[in-house]
Amino acid sequence: TLQAIQRVGQAVNLAVGRFVTVGEAIANENHELKEEMSVACIEARRAGETIAQLTDVASLDHPESDSHITIFTDKTGVVKAARLLLSSVTKVLVLADRIVIKQIITSRNKVLATMEQLEKVSSFQEFVQIFSQFGNEMVEFAHLTGDRQNDLKDEKKKARMAASRAVLEKCTMMLLTASKTCLRHPDCESARINKDGVFHRMRLALEQVIEIVTDSRPNGENEVAPISIYSGIKEFKNKVEGLRENLYFLSKENLSTMLEVILEHTEDFTDSAYTSHEHREHILELSKQAKMELEQLVSVWMQAQNQKTKDLMEDLEVAILKTCQCMDELKREVHSAATSLAADLLKYHTDHMVLKALKITGVEGNLEAVAEYTCKLSEQKEQLVEMCRLLRHVSGTEPLEITCIHAEDTFQVTGPQIISAAETLALHPSSKIAKENLEVFCEAWESQLSDMSLLLREINDVFEGRRGKKKHNANLKALKPVKLDTEEQAKIAKLGLELHLLTSDVDSETEKWEDQDNEIVQHGQGMSSMAYSMYLFTR
Repeated sequence: TLQAIQRVGQAVNLAVGRFVTVGEAIANENHELKEEMSVACIEARRAGETIAQLTDVASLDHPESDSHITIFTDKTGVVKAARLLLSSVTKVLVLADRIVIKQIITSRNKVLATMEQLEKVSSFQEFVQIFSQFGNEMVEFAHLTGDRQNDLKDEKKKARMAASRAVLEKCTMMLLTASKTCLRHPDCESARINKDGVFHRMRLALEQVIEIVTDSRPNGENEVAPISIYSGIKEFKNKVEGLRENLYFLSKENLSTMLEVILEHTEDFTDSAYTSHEHREHILELSKQAKMELEQLVSVWMQAQNQKTKDLMEDLEVAILKTCQCMDELKREVHSAATSLAADLLKYHTDHMVLKALKITGVEGNLEAVAEYTCKLSEQKEQLVEMCRLLRHVSGTEPLEITCIHAEDTFQVTGPQIISAAETLALHPSSKIAKENLEVFCEAWESQLSDMSLLLREINDVFEGRRGKKKHNANLKALKPVKLDTEEQAKIAKLGLELHLLTSDVDSETEKWEDQDNEIVQHGQGMSSMAYSMYLFTR
């Protein structure tokens, strides 16, 4: 036992020593917090050494060392050292966290400054130079925010951070093609609208990252998260079931208000043009039944408060069970309404017919046909936005709710951007960059539709209680992924962006040649295509 105590003391001291070494290195790199960090590190080291000395029980075997202070002779000393260690280590961690936050804010400011330069450029050569710098800054920002996302304990914040980072990743490619299109066609209004939309969305995403990192909102506003039907029913049932333990912990008005809020949200389903007649009727019937069950529950509950007889308590139990059962049926009905609509829409839109038609009519320069298909895309967007809103109500967890909100925003923003990109191509049908730009926005739309299928599966898994169970396929061999370190990832990402810029340069030069069948032009285009494929791999 004595040796075990000594080993623990030495291990604590060794661990603290390593921890402090890292803290001191951080202090040397950040002069504004160096003094505070150094003091905290000194305190932590001193506390670790004190614990090691007090747990050094080897001297107990030697009578001549009776005066030696140990854990047995000075218990208060150990307590003091442990408290000092805890406070100093906490201080080091808090200071390190402040430094990380500052690094992310500084990185964001660099990105914003370069974005302003990109917005103002007037020549393609200048754009290529600045975009190369922008690419490096985005890679740095992605690594800092990725590490921060992994460190976040709050699942809701983690989901919001993931959504913002996904927007920034996709928008980086959009910004490249939208800006190039604008430079190639400077007098085209639809090209300018398209580019402005990308810059605006990136700024919003950058702002949201800082809100998450600093745990604050602009102008001191508090974030008001919309309540979903799923979470409302869960809270309502908890309150109702709590009456078994305590008849007096809430008022009947509280329960009535909670039910009213839930039933108000069901109007999102009953008022929706995309909810089937059967689902609408069932939701209305269950809403009416829920009110009746609550009335009965309140009646028995009030009687039980005045006279706690065995019969009344049995009646209360029956009323609780019937109310909860009704709410479960309502939850099941809205879940069925939302998921069946989503499944139908996703199946219907998997062929991407409208996007294909926009690409074809755009290249043909058929403005009338493009206008016709943009109307169809707008209708599709409204359907998908409504689908996301309804899915949010039944998503089951806060992270999935946030994913639904992110998907809704993506469809809401990407739809008009596809339309402006298609209009630009129709006005300049021979422009390769306008065609590439439309492709990029269409890919983003298709990618989001694909993500919705995965999201729908997750929502169903949560509802059925399958979340977290892994499915294994015996026919597949497990592959060991090779994890690159941060520096290697940064190098590859930078090279990928440079490759893509070079392909853009080559494409713009080959477009100037009148003879497109020229062998040199064809070789150049072939090399450009290979380089672009390599860029896609680095993404």
